[in-house]
Amino acid sequence: MDGLGRRILVAAFDGWNDAGEAATSAVALMRDEGSYEKVFGVDPELYFDYQYTRPVVALDAEGRRTLRWPEATILRPAKTRRGPQLWLLTGAEPARAWQGFAAEIIDVALREDITGFVGLGSMMSDVPHTRPISVFASSESEALRTSLDLERSTYEGPTGILSVIAAGAEAAGIPSAMLWASVPHYVAGHTPSPKASLALLDRLEDVTGAPVPRGELAAEAATWEATIDAAAADDDEMREYIRQLEATRDTWDSPDASGDAIAREFERYLRRNGEGPGDSRGKPGRDEPPRR
Repeated sequence: MDGLGRRILVAAFDGWNDAGEAATSAVALMRDEGSYEKVFGVDPELYFDYQYTRPVVALDAEGRRTLRWPEATILRPAKTRRGPQLWLLTGAEPARAWQGFAAEIIDVALREDITGFVGLGSMMSDVPHTRPISVFASSESEALRTSLDLERSTYEGPTGILSVIAAGAEAAGIPSAMLWASVPHYVAGHTPSPKASLALLDRLEDVTGAPVPRGELAAEAATWEATIDAAAADDDEMREYIRQLEATRDTWDSPDASGDAIAREFERYLRRNGEGPGDSRGKPGRDEPPRR
């Protein structure tokens, strides 16, 4: 995959970018199933509002109380191997000084000779949980769109830290791509969405060419879907609403559906109620889709 090169930074952040915790769960699985070492961590005093993202008190192995502060860290593979390799950037979305935050990340990326950037996000959408999770893949780089068959987003509106970092990466000569999973809005705020995490990892492997672990996500996704099915079985209104969503999705997936019609419908989701992509219903806690 020459488009993104051999040293690719994959990013996901808690908050507006992360409906159903799909993006951060995907990166957490990669971290837990791989071997990584910390390269860099931001100074939390510079970027986080502790009344919004509070430090956490925990007990260590000896039973002593410790403080864990909000963080954003870059991890690199502990071992070098042939083929594309994935660096990881994860943490809480900063509350202030986004330009400075992004500049620090890009400086480290350049120091690590990063050749490509991929941001992972998830958004609440009017989609059924019973169908495959769609992932919108976009890039501002014409070369990357051509080589990886990506889209160019036409979204305009509020944005998140992923877009700021992606813009900084492009300005520094690091081609960037964005992957956004659509999470059913009627469950996105209540439970993690392993089916969306799995879809993101599948698409990440497609665009990077790097092997990506899946862990137990397939089984967890099946359980997640069955749990929602059970809840809907006792709720006539919810069951009918899901049926309508299924009919719409099936129309999209039919051979007769035009690309323009699908694009218009997707943009309608992003702009619903005039709010940002990540939260079409005005609730905090996820990031916008395409802008990259």
